Amino acid sequence: GIGAESYTVGSHEFYLAYAAKNNKLVTLDAGHYHPTESVGDKISSVLTVLDEILLHVSRGVRWDSDHVVILDDALQSIATELVRGNYLSRTHIGLDYFDASINRIAAWVIGTRNMLRALLIALLEPQAQLKKFEAEGNYTSRLALMEEIKTLPVGAVWDYYCEQKGVPVGMDWMKEIKQYEADVLAKRK
Repeated sequence: GIGAESYTVGSHEFYLAYAAKNNKLVTLDAGHYHPTESVGDKISSVLTVLDEILLHVSRGVRWDSDHVVILDDALQSIATELVRGNYLSRTHIGLDYFDASINRIAAWVIGTRNMLRALLIALLEPQAQLKKFEAEGNYTSRLALMEEIKTLPVGAVWDYYCEQKGVPVGMDWMKEIKQYEADVLAKRK
């Protein structure tokens, strides 16, 4: 019904307890938490009682959103938690890409590339050095390094990765989307 997207019966605590008791996966749906909650913050807690989790990565239901995954702080928080906690092998990542106002294939590509970019940013983080500073109680150096990380040349690494995988770099993938629209989607009308 109307508004079903914004209403979910139950609670996170109920679902988590049910999954733990019945040896089931729990889904953390990034689009269905309060705007001040971070799904990234929930991952390590959930994985203390479950072997694996399922993430439904999307944007929350807001006035400007119809789910397409963007490279924002929330996504980066999820990716960073997965990498720092070494949880990638215990996590099933599903992406939401529906937005009726834009090309669905482009929405899928945008979301997929952003999830991969977020993971790349997290994987490039100098974790050993951060952990060393933390263990030493050297919080000043840890903070300074965390700020330096924000300007690492991740874009150049991403472009190189795309080249190595034989996929378009930058906005070049949009040419393929436009061609698909002309060759396939236009004929469906």
